[in-house]
Amino acid sequence: MKKTLILRVDREKPDEERIGLAAEIIRRGGLVAFPTETVYGLGADALNPHAVREIYLVKKRPLDNPIIVHVADKSDVYRLAKNVPKQAEMLMDFFWPGPLTLVLEASDIVPRITTGGLSTVAIRMPKHKVALALIKASGTPVAAPSANLAGKPSPTMVEHVIQDLYGRIDAILDAGPTRIGVESTVLDLTGEVPQILRPGGITYEDLKRVLGRVSIHPSALAKSKIYVKHARSPGMKYRHYAPKAEVILVEGETDLIVEKIRELAKQYVKAGKKVGILATDENVGKYEVGAVKSLGSRKDLSTAAKNLFRLLREFDEEKVDLIIAEGLPQKGLGLAIMNRLRKAAGYNIITVG
Repeated sequence: MKKTLILRVDREKPDEERIGLAAEIIRRGGLVAFPTETVYGLGADALNPHAVREIYLVKKRPLDNPIIVHVADKSDVYRLAKNVPKQAEMLMDFFWPGPLTLVLEASDIVPRITTGGLSTVAIRMPKHKVALALIKASGTPVAAPSANLAGKPSPTMVEHVIQDLYGRIDAILDAGPTRIGVESTVLDLTGEVPQILRPGGITYEDLKRVLGRVSIHPSALAKSKIYVKHARSPGMKYRHYAPKAEVILVEGETDLIVEKIRELAKQYVKAGKKVGILATDENVGKYEVGAVKSLGSRKDLSTAAKNLFRLLREFDEEKVDLIIAEGLPQKGLGLAIMNRLRKAAGYNIITVG
């Protein structure tokens, strides 16, 4: 078991000495968890195949699940990618730093273990002063999937990282809760039409306004498991974001969703199950049984996105047997939230109406 350093840093004015200590760990091939605006990431030198392999081992992550490479300077993109199209430059100008990952053709300097064995590389520039300071001080692009055990809800608070990875990694930079709460949008620019592989913090509507034409990969919209031979993005192939408890997702018209969840909750409680209900502010008072938690208002999906993974982990801490979740509209951030909920449920979905 490793001794994991926990280094508290101010999110606005990160301490140079502590950042320098974490950067030295990255440079020598170690692993450092750090905050981004989306979730906490588990960082290693993206160009060091031995360090990246440690990420896979520590997370228990399948080797064919690619890892996003984080940069602090746009010029790094031209080192990491063979071909940077005009669309990529336009998107970087519009959305970087921010929660948008671009999939491009990988250059020869990127180890294939970083790309999950693919010829493409996923790159983004995080919008978080601690993350940017760490990458700059490390002097190398930083490969960083979410800082959790593979398959579990992503970490939006340092406590989540400690629960999953304490004693397994070298250091954790603690700068408090993350702002967005769901991972970055992953956009593939290697085809004729830009394609969203994973919805996230930058919405389909945002991208359409800039690009005009954007498609969405079927797996991002799927209500049942779709076979994906080669995952070009994290979140495409394997079960993700799942708590220990079974999850049932109820989708459809809001009033009918509430009616169905009330019915299911009573049924499972009567059968002796400890039930958690993942509700919204508008409906939280309508459930008579079960441990009820609200994501926030249906009118403010940014709050729902921020709360999602934290609440799934809270249900686990309370040892519920079953979580029944309200479906949300798939507009704006709703597309990313529903993508995560469907995967967390293992596509155990009930559609009403």
